[in-house]
Amino acid sequence: MDRPRYMISVAAELVGMHPQTLRLYEAKRLVRPGRTPGGTRLYSESDLERLRLIQRLTTEHGLNLAGVEQVLHMQDELNRMRARMERVERELREEIAAVHRSYKREVMLYKPARTPATRR
Repeated sequence: MDRPRYMISVAAELVGMHPQTLRLYEAKRLVRPGRTPGGTRLYSESDLERLRLIQRLTTEHGLNLAGVEQVLHMQDELNRMRARMERVERELREEIAAVHRSYKREVMLYKPARTPATRR
């Protein structure tokens, strides 16, 4: 389960960033941590993975935050499309299985009628 569990100070330490950097990334909507009823930010494992990706994109690949935003947007869209394709594939498999089951119920063994010439 990917539930929010890390407060900002712990999340920042786990990914090697300053808490203010995490606040900046949230302000730019690059990451969206959960919140407690009192408003405390809580980061999930997927939030931490996203922060690590942002870090790689900026440090290893030299992207600015506008570039990071574009990459994350494309990745999010790809993930949505992948989930949709998996759902469509699952639905098609279920439909195909239902058609196969209906064939098994409706198929009858064909026996040709005997004609006088074939009765010998």
